[in-house]
Amino acid sequence: MSSDARKTQNRSIVLTDNDRQRLQPILLTQAATTGIIQGDMQTIGPQLPTEFVDLLILDPPYNLTKNFKGYTFNQRSVASYNDWLDAVIRLLMPTLKPDASIYICGDWLTSASIFTVASQHFTVRNRITWEREKGRGAKRNWKNSNEDIWFCTRSADYTFNVEAVKLRRRVLAPYRKNDGSPKDWEETDQGSFRDTHPSNFWSDITIPFWSMPENTEHPTQKSEKLIAKLILASSNPGDTVFDPFLGSGTTAVVANKLDRAYLGIEQNQEYCLLAAKRLEMAAQDHTIQGFNDGVFWERNTKSGRSK
Repeated sequence: MSSDARKTQNRSIVLTDNDRQRLQPILLTQAATTGIIQGDMQTIGPQLPTEFVDLLILDPPYNLTKNFKGYTFNQRSVASYNDWLDAVIRLLMPTLKPDASIYICGDWLTSASIFTVASQHFTVRNRITWEREKGRGAKRNWKNSNEDIWFCTRSADYTFNVEAVKLRRRVLAPYRKNDGSPKDWEETDQGSFRDTHPSNFWSDITIPFWSMPENTEHPTQKSEKLIAKLILASSNPGDTVFDPFLGSGTTAVVANKLDRAYLGIEQNQEYCLLAAKRLEMAAQDHTIQGFNDGVFWERNTKSGRSK
């Protein structure tokens, strides 16, 4: 695709000077239970009230060197990263309700630390592995194209809405009953589909890129579809979803679209403003790419969805 064509089709969200001036007053600078707080999580965390969070989505800097618009997180030893992550979790623990669920994101190296630390504080129930479409090739190693999300709970009493997170798959070799009717699948004018229970391997996630209307400049942005699965599975309408490393706001935006309350903390003002702009846009458009008719869809099945 030519650079001119790409510019024409680029749907990435950008901030204008007017946006910055208009949205700045929306940002909070002190502890609250809803909204976007611009500040350092380690400073704001101790000021938060106790036991108000139903779902914690923790997407911390991974154990690699990465620049987040002026703030650089440097890779460290596994033991040192374990200590850092343990301090983060200890700081956030008081905010969690007794029946809260927790999801912690990481890459292959960070995953070792997540299990080590999370298992000291929570019941670790599963590890979700999701396939990234993007990823640099390597000449002396396997291409890194997967990430993990660890599912944890504080207790045996927790929310899991399995019916809300089914995946609609295209049926290639459908079975039929003796009378010829579909067996566990649906026949439509657009094709044959089956709603399947969610597994812990996700191959239907697309990393936001320039032609997607949710895309921003944040270097590690998660897709709305991915976060929607976590929120729908482990919270109910009206619950509070907390993301202490909010980035450009995906968790807040999706929580808002799905009628949950949200709290996010992010230290970079530009990312906070992007989150605020996305929330403003979400007020006019509640759609989530890849989620329609109350189910999640495989990639490349758009033609089968109702309009």
